[in-house]
Amino acid sequence: MHLKSFLRLFAGLLLAWIYGSVVVSAQSTTQPSLAQITSALASAGSGTGSATSLGSVLADAGSTLESIISDTIAQLAKWSTLILFPERYYSYGRSPPVYPSPQGQGTGDWSQAYSQAKALVAQMTVQEKANITLGSSETHGCSGFTGSVPRLDFPGMCLNDAESGVRTASKVNGYPAQLHTGASWNRSLAYDRAYRIGQEFKTKGVNVLLGPVAGPLGRIATGGRNWEGFSNDPYLAGSLIAPTIEGMQRSVIACSNLDDRTMHELYLWPFYDAVKAGAGSTMCSYQRVNNSYACQNSKTMNGILKTELRFGGFLLSDWYAQHTGVASVNAGLDMVMPSSMYLDFNSFATAVKNGSINSTRLDDMATRILATWYRFANLPNPGLNDADARQPESEGTLFQGAVEGHVLVKNLENALPLKKPKALSLFGYDAPGGTNTSATDSQLYQQGKLNTQAFTNGKPYTDLDDLIYSAQVLPAGFSGPEVALNGTLYTGGGSGAITPVSSISPEDVFRQQAAIDGTVLYIDFTSQNPVIQDANSPCLVFINSQSSEGWDRSTLADVYSDTLVINVASQCNNTMVFIHSAGVRLVDRWIEHPNITAVIYANLPGQYSGNSLTEIVYGRQSPSGRLPFIVAKNESDYGSLLRPTLPDRTNPQYSQSDFTEGLFIDYKHFIKQNITPRFAFGYGLTYSSFNYSSLRISVNASAIRSSTPPGSTTGIAPEGGTTSLYDNIATVSISVTNIGSIAAAAEVAQLYIGIPGSGVPKVLRGFEKRLIQPGASVVMTFPLRRRDLSIWGRKKKGQSKTICKTYSSRDSHVVTHRSTNLPFNCLCMAERTGCPVFS
Repeated sequence: MHLKSFLRLFAGLLLAWIYGSVVVSAQSTTQPSLAQITSALASAGSGTGSATSLGSVLADAGSTLESIISDTIAQLAKWSTLILFPERYYSYGRSPPVYPSPQGQGTGDWSQAYSQAKALVAQMTVQEKANITLGSSETHGCSGFTGSVPRLDFPGMCLNDAESGVRTASKVNGYPAQLHTGASWNRSLAYDRAYRIGQEFKTKGVNVLLGPVAGPLGRIATGGRNWEGFSNDPYLAGSLIAPTIEGMQRSVIACSNLDDRTMHELYLWPFYDAVKAGAGSTMCSYQRVNNSYACQNSKTMNGILKTELRFGGFLLSDWYAQHTGVASVNAGLDMVMPSSMYLDFNSFATAVKNGSINSTRLDDMATRILATWYRFANLPNPGLNDADARQPESEGTLFQGAVEGHVLVKNLENALPLKKPKALSLFGYDAPGGTNTSATDSQLYQQGKLNTQAFTNGKPYTDLDDLIYSAQVLPAGFSGPEVALNGTLYTGGGSGAITPVSSISPEDVFRQQAAIDGTVLYIDFTSQNPVIQDANSPCLVFINSQSSEGWDRSTLADVYSDTLVINVASQCNNTMVFIHSAGVRLVDRWIEHPNITAVIYANLPGQYSGNSLTEIVYGRQSPSGRLPFIVAKNESDYGSLLRPTLPDRTNPQYSQSDFTEGLFIDYKHFIKQNITPRFAFGYGLTYSSFNYSSLRISVNASAIRSSTPPGSTTGIAPEGGTTSLYDNIATVSISVTNIGSIAAAAEVAQLYIGIPGSGVPKVLRGFEKRLIQPGASVVMTFPLRRRDLSIWGRKKKGQSKTICKTYSSRDSHVVTHRSTNLPFNCLCMAERTGCPVFS
């Protein structure tokens, strides 16, 4: 045995005694070291050569042994602290404390509801107040249900998933996913979608709709739940979340380590818009924020949400996301779902009695909950029922919402739209309805198991895999199936999934259209290398990329699907690819193939997947979607933003995800790193062309001079923060002309600005979508609020704000506007290279 190996073994045998000495008595440091002892032995034996040699060896060995033991003690001390006192090791010091939890003011639109709530709370016992803040064991078919107060006629509230439709319920519709709506860039459509969804929730007996999702913003490209958010860009997400909340609340209640600037300018941005729109409830999540659990983080709940944003509704935990009892309540948590492992109404009452929880804090919790109930969803008999929630008036919203979320990114020589082709070939596992059209199986919404034949490496998804998944013992970095092989994908997996009564697949509608047009149809949905019957007619290939709550994606482009596309393109001269994807999907293995003439990101369109696609493919509507995320050429282009941070040897229990990239995610990361993407954020083609002219900029000087600085305490700030943040201080307008001659088409003009001193080259700060007839012109206007031109935490007197603008986050050329002589990035079309210069 090697000497060092022997010494390590010896160190291990002595470890218990040594560690015990260190723990029990700090005075052990006065004892002579092993190096000192062996050195003395060496000196004593210096009379002979052999003794000197032995002494030197012992001295070296003793020094090595001491070093090994010292390192081992340090490691053991660290790991024992981790095991015995994990909260001591993972310090909460990085998230500053904010106490006490502020009481809701009940001003503005909340005034009447707060008056009613306070009157009811005044009649309640401590136990009754506590009971309505806790989840009930009787859920009435809902995802969660609050406690009730029968003697005062408060029946409790039903809370249910999710943002795209009533999950696990019968007789409901399945709407396009939020990501699909984000690709539409259409505020009014977001409102209509939300209003119809809210009506269905109310009809089904749901008080609290667990949505919309303000995050994730898609910081990590492979994130499994990215499809549940509107966009990776905070401005686009916030612009769509505000009308979504307004629409939903006409019918029913709507609801990591980072620096303060990143928090406010990126991740908190959509929450500002949500609170400003009057959100009735907000949910805290599972992870820690600056090492403090989100559902007991006083900085984010008391400090930011309830004080800075003046949030008037109630704050509830995600399911089982409460990690303490009293601490979470004092930190600002108002409701626990689906139940609390730390408090019941009796122990809650005890905590109030002994002063651990102030009685005014409990009153505020109950008041916030009841005020939201009074204001938005005072249902007499809450709980999922068997009513048919589908309404004929929803059909137009379902369909148009699905149509406008499709993004055309390639169209060589006007390959689309199709015009009664003589023959048409359909390939790919994503075209047929398959098992994904069935909403009757409860497993469908969980992880898409029934819609997946195998993992991409060929390993079957077995009952054992399902058991492991259900037991929540997944290994770090676990990824589920990348593709749904048994049928078309129109929803992601997990609690945000939809379960409509029925759906329409691409196969359904292409068969129908072929019969109308007299088109010969060739079909092969199972072969990876199908035989091409007609190489000169269009060959349509349908692929998908699925993801789910519960896992992150292992890749952004699976080999199986890419091989299918390449095999078809190598034989067919007119190959078109359609991608149903729950997030970013890379295409660079085949996008430049000369036989691939058209590509559409079909995203997640909901139940009308097939007929919304053919609406575009056959030219009944021009495509108008734009990418709500950037598409890279290679996975490596995302750098550290490709995959999530996983536990490691240093942080085995709680991985430390440091957001060192700050504001630079998605397109801002690519611009900073000077990486050319495959498709820019905001990119999308139409069947027409547009011309931009007559740029105008106006500044509201009086609004600038009369502003109230953010954070001022003059009076009570309204919901959404200080009033002056929403003052319009400038306006940009542009004339857009449809210079095509075929059909009307919707154009999405996008405004990007650069703020001197911000360090960020450009950010989206405005967009407008308009349907324009051939030859017609419209003026698109972009109001700029003070918030849009502000940098969090920085203030310099006399600093002017230079407004830069462009249509695409990549495609821009600096010009000088003749009326102001200020540098501008011109408004230009993302679908064309170059852009017009205004003269």
